[in-house]
Amino acid sequence: MTVVFCADPLAPTRTDPHFAAQARAVRDAGGVVALLDHDALLAGDLTTAVRRVPRDLGDVWYRGWMVPTGHYADLADTLAGRGVRLRVSASAYRSAHELPGWHATLASVTPESVWTPWQPGEPPTVDQVAALVAPLGGGPAVVKDYVKSRKYEWAEACFIPDLADVGHAHRVVARMVELQEDSLQGGVVVRRFERFAQRDGRTVEARVWWVRGEPVLAGPHPDTPDLVSEPDLTAIAPLVAAFGHPFVTTDVALRDDGTWRVVELGDGQVSDLPTTIDPSAVLGHLD
Repeated sequence: MTVVFCADPLAPTRTDPHFAAQARAVRDAGGVVALLDHDALLAGDLTTAVRRVPRDLGDVWYRGWMVPTGHYADLADTLAGRGVRLRVSASAYRSAHELPGWHATLASVTPESVWTPWQPGEPPTVDQVAALVAPLGGGPAVVKDYVKSRKYEWAEACFIPDLADVGHAHRVVARMVELQEDSLQGGVVVRRFERFAQRDGRTVEARVWWVRGEPVLAGPHPDTPDLVSEPDLTAIAPLVAAFGHPFVTTDVALRDDGTWRVVELGDGQVSDLPTTIDPSAVLGHLD
């Protein structure tokens, strides 16, 4: 197993501290660790980004900070020119990283959603928002881009109390686009709001790690590392297997009717692993 980790920006010959324990787990298992300059990658300086990735490493996994899909494609091409092949292709990464790539496969176990491509910094009109949300009818919803939401600005830029109030829906969507600025990824997504069970005032949620369609770990979500639950994956597992991606995570939450639902699917290479989890519980299943 060979894994490319993000380097420490302040000490580029070492692994970023956030991933240091994971790098140790790879080395302890007899694997190989290489380092990527994540800042250089996002700046478009591919030569600097991969300078500490040895040539002819063969197949490698990436474990690090989130990478926009365009930059990931550039990284894949640059590494291929050095005899290094990412285990997750650029097209597979996009399908897992951005909601439109996975929603159809998991439609029966995730909230109904609509989306449209969007350019960062371009304010939507009322008519554009009305056309986008029309298929959902009325009722509450949440808005996000293809990857992230503004959940910490819940009322201002995330939650829509009733889609029938198009004026309010427009204000929330427009504010999300404004706050995301140049970091808006892919486009605008509106998802039907579902109510989830609560424990101690927090959503009952888990992050499930899947390698080649098999669940290798169902652990806590990084936002609530002390909140442990045991999700029922009966309806979810066949759909993740059908998705056919080598390494993904699903954030699943217990709906208030007792049904486990997929809140998000993500590429496992850029999904955060709580520090309370032994990294080998996940990385030990990669080869």
